[in-house]
Formats: sequence, C-alpha cells, structure tokens
Amino acid sequence: MDVAAKDAAIARFLQEYPQAADASRTHPALHGCEAVRWSEFPGCPAAIPVLLHALLHEAVASEAQRVLTNIMFNNIAEMNAAMPEVLPFLLRLAGDPQVPDRSGLLDCLIAVAELSEPVEAGNEAMVLWFGRDNDHSERERCRSVFAEHASVVAMLPEGLITIAGQAKLRQAAGLV
Repeated sequence: MDVAAKDAAIARFLQEYPQAADASRTHPALHGCEAVRWSEFPGCPAAIPVLLHALLHEAVASEAQRVLTNIMFNNIAEMNAAMPEVLPFLLRLAGDPQVPDRSGLLDCLIAVAELSEPVEAGNEAMVLWFGRDNDHSERERCRSVFAEHASVVAMLPEGLITIAGQAKLRQAAGLV
C-alpha cells in the first residue's frame, strides 16, 4: 500500500468514525507523537497521531488499531520504516489498563517482536522471505525500543495474551 492509499485509509476511517477526532490528546503515553515527522519515513502518512489517539476512544479503538496495523506493516513479512517510532507509544498504551482493546495492541506488539528478530544471513529461505537485516534497520531499532521499554513489558498482565505471546515479548525486551 503506497502513502496515498494509506492517507485514503485514514480519511475513510475519520469519515466513518468522526468521533475519533474527539479522542483524548492528553494521554501521557502519547506525549510527543504529534512532534514526530511521520511523513519523512518512506511509506508513512503524516496522520499517524490521529490513529494513535483514536486507540484511546472506546467506540473506535479496535478499528483504529486495525487501520494502524495495516499502515505500519507493509506486508505480512515487513514493517514500515516508522515502526520503531510508533513502538514506544504502543508499548506505553499497552501498559495502561484503562486503554480499550489492549489485547489487540498486544497482538500487534507480538507481531512486531516476531518481525524484529534477526534473520540468519546463511538461511537463504528466510533471507528471501524477510530480506537481509542490513536492508531492514527497523528490526534492530525495534529490538532497541523493546529493550528500552523492558519495564513496561515486564508489567504486562498475564491473561490478555497467550503464554507464547508473552514469552515472545519478554524475549524481545531482553527479559529472558
């Protein structure tokens, strides 16, 4: 999906869910998201903060999460280059028990953790599918973000995700 299609997806989301524009702009987990120059990342629309804030709106959170996921994953095997910038906001939101659709956020974080794993250069099939690590610096940057937010990952409640999912997040954060 190119940037124009991603912008159109956000516009459709706002047209279908105009109440998303009323989502809280003061949540501490999202402090600084408006200052990121999202459009400077290849394939990333400028309106990412709209979706991040909409994750806090009970009535639209799951749809905002779906649209954000579609935008932040270029395909099933590749994250957008802006994922390391989005990741701290998602981790902090997932750590807040008041955030709606936390389990959806956690599922997204598990996918990021899985796609952040290094790809063995000698494994031709993996390189063919996921590309070389040196061509995807977002993987290492995401691993760094998980490590920086290890305290948040350590506090995520059991029961919202599978044991395997929790283990994957803990591994990405360097807790195991």
